[in-house]
Amino acid sequence: MLVEKVSESDNRFLSRKEVVCGFAGLGGRLGRLEAAEMVSKELGFEGKTVIPVRLSTRVGMPHATGTFYVYEDAELAKRHVGPTILSRIERSRAAAKEAAGAEDGSEAGAEAGAGGDSSDGAAAGAEAGAGGDAADGAEDGAAADAGAPADAAAKQDGGGS
Repeated sequence: MLVEKVSESDNRFLSRKEVVCGFAGLGGRLGRLEAAEMVSKELGFEGKTVIPVRLSTRVGMPHATGTFYVYEDAELAKRHVGPTILSRIERSRAAAKEAAGAEDGSEAGAEAGAGGDSSDGAAAGAEAGAGGDAADGAEDGAAADAGAPADAAAKQDGGGS
């Protein structure tokens, strides 16, 4: 069991439980949302609102300690917990969903790219890039020479009006 309950107190005034847990071997690798999910699953708080308040580690030790508030009602949690903590949780959830969507997209792209020979595509890209640079440079020089008199004539026409 990775989650060890250090203490649990029932705060009747705020209608919540305040739980302090230890996470053995996960120091530095555990995020707040992951810790809240682990606490809700392993300590039997499923279906309740678990708010991660603090997650701390000590230098040189692979142990993390977390403080969590467990509410029966999500609306009560929104009234008691500061808006900063709630906004951080929402941003973390959005980032996790976005990362999960990016992983799904990258796996699909990797599967599509796996069918062809990557060395042929790289060689074709290198040939096009090498030839394109020299031709672009020559065209740029020709365009600059041809564009100079046209630009001068446009300026004279616009300035004389």
